Amino acid sequence: MRVFPAALERLTEQFAKLPGIGGKTAQRLAFYLLSQPQEEAEEFADALLEARKSVHLCPVCQNLTDRDVCPICEDEERDHGLICVVAEPKDVVAMERAREYHGVYHVLHGVISPLNQVGPDDLRIRELLERVGKGGVREVIMATNPDTEGEATAMYLSRLLRPLEVRVTRLAYGIPVGSQLEYADEVTLLRALEGRRDI
Repeated sequence: MRVFPAALERLTEQFAKLPGIGGKTAQRLAFYLLSQPQEEAEEFADALLEARKSVHLCPVCQNLTDRDVCPICEDEERDHGLICVVAEPKDVVAMERAREYHGVYHVLHGVISPLNQVGPDDLRIRELLERVGKGGVREVIMATNPDTEGEATAMYLSRLLRPLEVRVTRLAYGIPVGSQLEYADEVTLLRALEGRRDI
């Protein structure tokens, strides 16, 4: 016997698919949305649909944007000869919070993880190699998380970049091993940037 209406169960199931959302939280979110006025529920739905429609990958750095090219790549004040490679768009936000990095980014959209069936072909590696291959890049900073997958990805990329005669560095370990870049505070990120090393 079904306790809740099918539409409510379906909504709960959709919330439960989100990362970090368990069954109880999904149910709470579903009940909360249903308790909101019709206009607010419609605003929520519209915001989701609009984001899906308008947000796409920047053709240069692969970060998320709603423009032809993202604002960071468009910014002529930034150092385009310095590329910071991160795993996810949220890592760009973390780096920008430090307000000390003035180069540009490249977003891989993941890391190499054989256990999760993520290989090099699943990442935005080809775009990075093409970008560096065009010239004008002095240094590529590997800013993947300091865990097993992040390290493996950084080492793999450094081997691919070596023939292109560009300096490849790794963020220093002001960031604890096993932690997530998005949770690092500004001072830790600054120390990690200043202490980066060749790999």
